[in-house]
Amino acid sequence: MDKTQAKNIIEAMFFVSDKPLFVNEIKGVLEDLDIKEVKEIIAWLAKEYEDTQRAFRLKEIAGGYQIVTDTVFAPWLQKLYKTSGADRLRGPSLETLAIIAYKQPVTKPEIEAIRGVNVDGVLKTIIEKNLIRIAGRKETVGRPILYGTTSEFLQYFGLNSLDELPRLEEFNITEKDIELPEHLRKEEEESQNPEGAPRHKDEGQAAHSIAEDEVKAEALPQKEIQNEAKESSQENR
Repeated sequence: MDKTQAKNIIEAMFFVSDKPLFVNEIKGVLEDLDIKEVKEIIAWLAKEYEDTQRAFRLKEIAGGYQIVTDTVFAPWLQKLYKTSGADRLRGPSLETLAIIAYKQPVTKPEIEAIRGVNVDGVLKTIIEKNLIRIAGRKETVGRPILYGTTSEFLQYFGLNSLDELPRLEEFNITEKDIELPEHLRKEEEESQNPEGAPRHKDEGQAAHSIAEDEVKAEALPQKEIQNEAKESSQENR
């Protein structure tokens, strides 16, 4: 199989796929090619679309590759294609999803504290869409569930990784705007530093030093008592 034929087959695969294709998936279909050759053909296609100013691009999304329309055509495509209500994310869902994306892993009480409203229904909705996942439990009172985003979240927003999330400053938002309330910050600090555990290395060393001094202080009188007993025994002899 020559490179041109391989390129056409890979391009056809991209056109029929409704999700990003991974290099290993393509390699599984075109067994005559190795990983390096598949990546070279993908780069070839991507450059060809860009150089010829096609209406679409080959973009890396969530670790795979997918053909997407160029964003410059969005205003016209929005008029032609309207997302159905079942698939569209509305304001509350987007707000909750944004908090999870930027603060993950994060708990339901923390999300509610930032938004100021109950998020039970919203969490259910975005979990059903597989945009968020349970990322474990927080080591604090009640061990609440932690939430994080999924690879489907990256696909939905056309991102290759969370590093591509827009900076908060672009929305005129700062870290302070999505900061946890003081009582939750204290709970988080306490969970990271259990009661009785030193918060800093220096505190731990200081506590250890004090304990040693106390042991020495207790040992001195005991030693003196032993010496006195020894001297008394010698006198009696």
